[in-house]
Amino acid sequence: MTASGQGSVHDFDCDVLVIGGGIIGLSTAHALTRAAPGTRVIVLEKEAGPARHQTGRNSGVIHSGIYYRPGSLKARFAVRGAAEMVKFCAEYGIAHKVTGKLIVATGKDELPRLHALVQRGRENGIPVRELGPSQIMEYEPEVRGLAAIHVGTTGVCDFGAVAAQLGAASGADVRYGEEVAAIDRRSWGVAVRTASGTVVRARVLVNCAGLHCDRVARLAGDDPGMRIVPFRGEYYELTGPSLVRGLVYPVPDPAFPFLGVHLTRGIDGGVHVGPNAVPALAREGYSWSAVRPRELAETLSWPGSWRIARRHWRYGAGELHRSLSKRAFTTSVRRLLPAVTETDLRPAAAGVRAQAVLRDGTLADDFLIREAPRTVHVLNAPSPAATASLPIGREVARRALTALTQGRVAGAARS
Repeated sequence: MTASGQGSVHDFDCDVLVIGGGIIGLSTAHALTRAAPGTRVIVLEKEAGPARHQTGRNSGVIHSGIYYRPGSLKARFAVRGAAEMVKFCAEYGIAHKVTGKLIVATGKDELPRLHALVQRGRENGIPVRELGPSQIMEYEPEVRGLAAIHVGTTGVCDFGAVAAQLGAASGADVRYGEEVAAIDRRSWGVAVRTASGTVVRARVLVNCAGLHCDRVARLAGDDPGMRIVPFRGEYYELTGPSLVRGLVYPVPDPAFPFLGVHLTRGIDGGVHVGPNAVPALAREGYSWSAVRPRELAETLSWPGSWRIARRHWRYGAGELHRSLSKRAFTTSVRRLLPAVTETDLRPAAAGVRAQAVLRDGTLADDFLIREAPRTVHVLNAPSPAATASLPIGREVARRALTALTQGRVAGAARS
């Protein structure tokens, strides 16, 4: 794969090439054209449409930002992004609702963690109300707990529709059905060949490939220092949605980036229950039968995967049990919603979380954005990335435009 010329405007198909047509890639394209009108942007997405993976396979929650370490990207971008997401949905007529949510402690051992969340919420500037058992029932008559907090800024929306609108409003050239096969980075820019044989030449490359972001980074010649370890989140839905009025969450374990099995009344009125978190046997492993040996081998060959397994095997065993046993899953839900039975739950579509794992087995707990010559890589953007997608997009766009400017200055100096 070669590209001719030394970087005149006529040698490039675009200024910035974005890989990935999920909500982060399309938000980045939108931010690029807003921040620098006239910037030529192409988005390559391997699927036939936008938001086919993490964006379109989650519970649709607009997160408040209460869980995240003060000062972290997740905290800052989720708090800001939640307000912006509601405004964006209202502006474009996208279905959404600010519902608020309960975080409920069902055991005495959870009370200190619940109180810590109250403090964290206040540090992050989020309005939080503490509730006793009788006040919980005022919000959710069928939910039981020792104590709870009510977070008023949480909501729900259709993130798939948001992603599609971002793409349409960006003015970018969004090309679906174009899977990246090879990347050639040179001093003048980047050339990308897709599986169809198309070659796209750009000054700067932005990697928003989600479940495949580490592989795209390696194609570009960069060592991302992490691997995506896919975790499948399995959902049920309530056959009788009247049991739940809004959003109900357990108190999360701070040792894990997962929020636990929760109850979510979506914009369609249905109530999703889940997700759990079990290792997926493929990057897009939405069921136990979805196995890709090469991808599984990549996961198993990464030292961090084994270190996670050794460190957290009890937690993993519990998640696996709930995956294989509907009765066990129901028992976990009954801690929050005692009235639920196995017959009240029917299977719903699963999602896969693209979790970045470092070599030492650390689960990356913040958004991870890294830069290399003429490239910007988004290497960890699981939940609450959809909520935070507008500020994430602006941050990635800022870095891409800086690289674009630096590249043009270097090119002018060489000429």
